[in-house]
Amino acid sequence: MDVGFVSLAVGALLAAGIGASLLAGRLRLPGLVLVLVLGMVIGSDGLTLIDFHDYEVAQAAAVMALALILYEGGLSSGWEEIKPNIGQSIALATLGTLLTAGITAIAALWLFDELTGWEALMLGSTVAATDAAAVFAVLRGSTLRRSIARTLEGESGVNDPVAILLVIGCIEIIKHDAGALDVLWLAFSELTIGAAVGLAVGTLGVIVLRRVTLPSAGLYPVASVAFAGIAYGGATTAHGSGFLAVFLAGLVIGSGSSPARRTIITFHEGLAWVAQLALFLLLGLLVNPRELIEFIPEGTAIAIVTAVIARPLAALLVAYGFTAPERLLLGWAGLRGATPIVFATFPVTEGIEHGETIFQVAFFVVLLSTILQGLTIEPVARWLGVTSDEAAIPAPLVEPVILNRLGAETMQFPVRHGDAIEGRPVRELGLPREALLNVIVRGDRAIPPRGSTVITEGDQLHVLVRQEVAVDFRDLMRRWRTGPVGPPERPKRQPRSRPSVTTVRPWESRDGDPQRPKMIAGQPVIEQLRTRRDEPGALVMLEDGRFGVAGPLLAIGPSGELQAFARRRLTGAKTPAEKAWWQEVVGALAR
Repeated sequence: MDVGFVSLAVGALLAAGIGASLLAGRLRLPGLVLVLVLGMVIGSDGLTLIDFHDYEVAQAAAVMALALILYEGGLSSGWEEIKPNIGQSIALATLGTLLTAGITAIAALWLFDELTGWEALMLGSTVAATDAAAVFAVLRGSTLRRSIARTLEGESGVNDPVAILLVIGCIEIIKHDAGALDVLWLAFSELTIGAAVGLAVGTLGVIVLRRVTLPSAGLYPVASVAFAGIAYGGATTAHGSGFLAVFLAGLVIGSGSSPARRTIITFHEGLAWVAQLALFLLLGLLVNPRELIEFIPEGTAIAIVTAVIARPLAALLVAYGFTAPERLLLGWAGLRGATPIVFATFPVTEGIEHGETIFQVAFFVVLLSTILQGLTIEPVARWLGVTSDEAAIPAPLVEPVILNRLGAETMQFPVRHGDAIEGRPVRELGLPREALLNVIVRGDRAIPPRGSTVITEGDQLHVLVRQEVAVDFRDLMRRWRTGPVGPPERPKRQPRSRPSVTTVRPWESRDGDPQRPKMIAGQPVIEQLRTRRDEPGALVMLEDGRFGVAGPLLAIGPSGELQAFARRRLTGAKTPAEKAWWQEVVGALAR
């Protein structure tokens, strides 16, 4: 074959895949659908531009692509992000997958007379697998609650090894008459070996990337690819789960700080896109559209059972720690993609009697459920009331690990139509002093915010927030959605019989946290005006209209008398930091 022609063909196919993804975005369809359709159109049952029917070659290439996609998913997730919900993720990936596969298998037995019980379970296992690439793509553009998004993200990495083990277990039982104990031992050993290899390679990768200085920045992504290959290849060679190993290796490496972490993640995002486009095109080439037509009734029924009954029921039963609406959304958001189709090639390559039927049905189920669920996740989430005021998985503009160590974090706020801040200038947002609007991303432009900059629909606001005010800042973002915009109105000072007041005494442990006081002298704190940096302390406004200064000393009183107190403390300040604090208090009370 001419090398130039092959290069041209590959480039043209990737360009067509990118074009299909862009068109899918404009049509508000999941990009996977049109890329798969593109493969079907140019295949042997369409325009016959490419005649491809080799399941074994497709399976080998698809497995490599899935490994790269899972590795990138682990890199981008990071342990700290998914750790709070890792238990729910594992429960969904294991028990949830088993329940989904079992319920779907019952429906398959009823719909397909020719399938045996194990073949039906094999079909159920293939469509029970969620697709990491599809899940990651949808989550990064959604406003689901962060806990739901992180649970789905963690589940999509662990779900694939469980589903493929179910498929392999069914094949072993059908072909080699394996017993239940043999299958259980196979699953246990593969998951254990895969986890051990993945964690070991990931730990080694973190050590190497931290301690070894490579001669060129471009070698760091190469080293990362090497670790991905070692993780997957090492696990499969040792008869372990390569998918689990490569995801865990990426998770460990992505969680560790290294000089080139952002470079590595950016590189693998591009590599995962190449793998994803190539995978979807390849699987589209493998399918004959005419053969799908005869499976429309049964395939539609299987898709509905899986998406509407089996998966939501499994999520309701095993997703502990979530409310009922959140569990229903976890069930609905289990997107299918290329992964079930890849797993459905195993019955064909292993010579299972009805392997072709399983493959065709799985392909149809993926197409239908991807369109149905991919288009409706965000509307269903809003209907169930499980969305938030920020992006589910915000795209960081700066390195989040470093910021977290410095006591800050970035928050991303996508402006939607009808939000209270739409059409308002930045100066009216009511940002606290501990928060800074870094940049407004409008389309493909980064706009440096000024006080007069007007917020428009579609803007992405990237805000740097001190960690101690992050919780209160989320309340402010809720007001950005529904109003009122700006800081809460200060209550009028209550009239008193005499203007004096002022209580000054040492801060006691029973008073709570001086950095973030909630109650002072029986009065609720309604606004934190300033936060001290050199040591715990704060200037706050109380519900009765008075002010309080928390710290080594507690002072409560009207603004004028507290100003006098602050000036006396300023005169006796012993350090520049202490002097700056009392100057800040005087200035704030003078307004």
